[in-house]
Amino acid sequence: MTQRHFPKIGGQSGPPATWLVEHTERNRHVMGPSETVLREWSEAGLRLPDLPAIRRYRLARIREQLVAHDLDAVLLHDPLNVKYATDTTNMPIWTMHNEVRSAFVPADGPVVVFEFSHGEFLSAHSEVVDEIRPATSFLPFYAGDRSEEIAGRFADEICELVRECQRAGGRLGIDTLGLEGVRAIEARGVEVVPGMAAMEDARVVKSADEIDALRCAVHACERNIDDMRAIFEPGVLEVELWAELQKSNFLRYGEWVETRILASGDRTNPWYHEASIKPVVAGELMGFDTDMVGAYGMCVDMSRTWLCGGGEPTGPQQDVHSRADDMIATNIPLFAAGTTIREITERMSYPSVEDFNGYTVLAHSVGLCDEFPSVFTREQWDVCGFDAPVDVGNVFSVESFVGAKSGGEGVKLEEMIVVTEDGPEMLTSYPIGLV
Repeated sequence: MTQRHFPKIGGQSGPPATWLVEHTERNRHVMGPSETVLREWSEAGLRLPDLPAIRRYRLARIREQLVAHDLDAVLLHDPLNVKYATDTTNMPIWTMHNEVRSAFVPADGPVVVFEFSHGEFLSAHSEVVDEIRPATSFLPFYAGDRSEEIAGRFADEICELVRECQRAGGRLGIDTLGLEGVRAIEARGVEVVPGMAAMEDARVVKSADEIDALRCAVHACERNIDDMRAIFEPGVLEVELWAELQKSNFLRYGEWVETRILASGDRTNPWYHEASIKPVVAGELMGFDTDMVGAYGMCVDMSRTWLCGGGEPTGPQQDVHSRADDMIATNIPLFAAGTTIREITERMSYPSVEDFNGYTVLAHSVGLCDEFPSVFTREQWDVCGFDAPVDVGNVFSVESFVGAKSGGEGVKLEEMIVVTEDGPEMLTSYPIGLV
């Protein structure tokens, strides 16, 4: 076990400590998918991803984009960017709003993880991580009125790494960082530029192994939906349905759910009502958006709307569902390699924005979360639209929400596709009907 790669710890070279090896292997074993989940995937004929290959691919993608964006390195605090770069994680929800963990990725040179609170064993498994150092946090939560002083120590360490790898000028991309840290780095002569665009450009094209991971995550998500559907009957609370979906996600190697968007009856229009204590009534529609960070940390973003209690949908219910269903069926074929977001936008089909409430976007890329690029309506183009190429390996969630502005219930639907040389291929397969 000790013969394989282990990163330097705190700048110290030499063999890893016994405790680090033991806790690293113990953590990775118990965090993996259970035998039940592996059996479900095997029975479905799914191929498990090669995780070391994913790690190598992602690091190469980042370095390619650092060169393209003329950056010497990127400093990452967003836990999803850190995971993408290193395949390591430590309390990702908490570290989303507490800057206590980061990764330094140079265009050429060692990758350094700044780990939170003696968590070296959480990152030591990754062969793309060359060194693990203790993180320095200048958050007032930890630093109090010494934030500026401690930010200076943080900046000294980062700037030293930049100078060791810089090609010319010292340009450092940063995804997110508190103002104290940015000012301290700039005061030491390193140019700070936005780094999120480089990371989004890196993440947009998925490898074959990433697609395998996504297929596993989608399969698990659809079994989670089955578990929720099993308790979908009149009288069930919206939050009970949502709790069942979350529980099943955890049991199938999932990580978290980004939102809690599930609504029934008149709460389905407009969209974005969150799961509540309202009971679902027979004859009502109930819609949900999974927004699920599932197996292998891959996001599964799909939506369905169901009729509660069986029976036949009313005319208005069938109308909005047919419009939402037709919209997705018409738009999915537009996502072909070689097209552009602008071309897709011009061809997109959707109901009149004057008569119907719609969703925020018509489509967006998916990976570890909702990712670049997004597709807006033609009416939004001058305000927020942007162009980008569509390539083989892009993964999109294609969206629809239709609810009459005059009132009544709405329908939310969403499918996931991967762009191939032969056109878009469906990743999601769960039945899309109301009943």
